[in-house]
Amino acid sequence: MNINDVWKDEQMLIPSIIQDSNTKSVLMLGYMNKESYQKTIDINKVTFYSRSRQCLWTKGETSGNFLNYISSEIDCDNDTLLIQAINNGPTCHLEKYSCFGDEVFSFYKLETIINKRKKQIKDDSYTNYLLNKGNKEIAKKIAEEANELAISAVSNDGRILEEAADLMYHLQVLLVANKLTLNNLEKVLSKRNK
Repeated sequence: MNINDVWKDEQMLIPSIIQDSNTKSVLMLGYMNKESYQKTIDINKVTFYSRSRQCLWTKGETSGNFLNYISSEIDCDNDTLLIQAINNGPTCHLEKYSCFGDEVFSFYKLETIINKRKKQIKDDSYTNYLLNKGNKEIAKKIAEEANELAISAVSNDGRILEEAADLMYHLQVLLVANKLTLNNLEKVLSKRNK
């Protein structure tokens, strides 16, 4: 079904869940009518219908914290939208990442931190050291961390999580160094899952 066919009339409101396209965290819930949905598509900024003000409002129009539209889908009952977006700052009016609280640490958050480090170089940064040394040094560290993880698993020394975290960090540095993202990795895994 085409999403535009969901509205029985122009003013019908549909709950719209906004999800961070990268982390998959829920950012907020708003309501859309057909016009606000079409404006969202047209300007690539999530736009709702304000029930209290009885008008359209684009999230971020006063704060600058826009929700950049990525994609949308309708649920199985054709009565709720799921909107994928990327936020330009806090989504919540209380200056929180989400209306449901602050962002939890995730691999996407780590990717953001590594990318920031790549742009804002710090002399005492281990991440900058690895990025400057390049693939050869990063690959050496990945092999070392993978070996330590394997030894931890076999010896049952209780360090599996710590060693796995070290491995994942170095893997993400390698991806960033090669201008690759977790989304790229997920696409490869998704193709393999078919």
